[in-house]
Amino acid sequence: MRRLLAWVFVLLIASGAAAAWWLHEPLATGAEPLELAIEPGTTPRGVARDVVAAGAQTNAQLLYAWFRLSGQDRLIKAGNYEIPAGTTPRSLLRMLVRGEEALRTLTLVEGWSFKQVRQALAKEELIKQDTAQLSAEQIMEQLGRPGVPAEGRFFPDTYSYAKGSSDLAILRRALHAMDRKLEAAWALRSPDLPLKTPAEALVLASIVEKETGRASDRPQIAGVFANRLRTGMLLQTDPTVIYGMGDRFDGNLRRRDLQTDTPWNTYTRPGLPPTPIAMPGKAALLAAVQPAPTRAFYFVAKGDGSSHFSASLDEHNRAVNRYQRGQSQ
Repeated sequence: MRRLLAWVFVLLIASGAAAAWWLHEPLATGAEPLELAIEPGTTPRGVARDVVAAGAQTNAQLLYAWFRLSGQDRLIKAGNYEIPAGTTPRSLLRMLVRGEEALRTLTLVEGWSFKQVRQALAKEELIKQDTAQLSAEQIMEQLGRPGVPAEGRFFPDTYSYAKGSSDLAILRRALHAMDRKLEAAWALRSPDLPLKTPAEALVLASIVEKETGRASDRPQIAGVFANRLRTGMLLQTDPTVIYGMGDRFDGNLRRRDLQTDTPWNTYTRPGLPPTPIAMPGKAALLAAVQPAPTRAFYFVAKGDGSSHFSASLDEHNRAVNRYQRGQSQ
């Protein structure tokens, strides 16, 4: 059979020199990349036909002969590929053998809630929506973490995926990424850190993430919360209240909201809330375990993204009047 294919190849190309030219000559594909889907179990002959059916202007029998004569025809991997302009028969086979699938990317943003993560996954038309009908608790069970809250457990980053990938697979990668980042950060924690476990560090990091307007302020903000935790002072951080309100939050935080108790209301309950409130990034994780040494117990947004830090309530009130109410000193 191989000898017969060799004759076919010779007859179609006419000479060894022409064969070498053909192997290195770009396939006619047009300006836009061609989409090639190879299903599991497709024969090499079927792959050659699929390439032509995708829009490559070449002879399927000739392409199949090249696959066979290369000795790599059984190494072609199923998957979803893009054939860009300039692809030659040789580079095409190399791509198929290596399984270099066409990859898309999805970015999970620092500070997002798990609800926002699920919404982002649902918008990706090429992702298989295996978790669409599952609750957050059921998703964590599927990921092997029964009883672990989903909030904050996924690392914000850009993830590549192939067409048809499961949303659960992407979540699993993000979960394991957070495991690694949290473990690495916890190993670098300060000796006097007022946190007992990596889980507590994750909660504090999520608060730091949501409270920070300017990246350079993260360690200082973490220092304020560390001081409050050490002295038993209420954390009194608005993002936890907003998180606890859920869909009831309309964009305006009112005094009555601060006084309405929920498990996440740090104005009414001491210590850390029971779960993270968002996905913290690497910088927030490090700030939470290495808070800046500071005498400050208070901070207020200055309106330019940065914060003003105060050691006393009187100083803080003056800062609030200046930066929030526009009153002069």
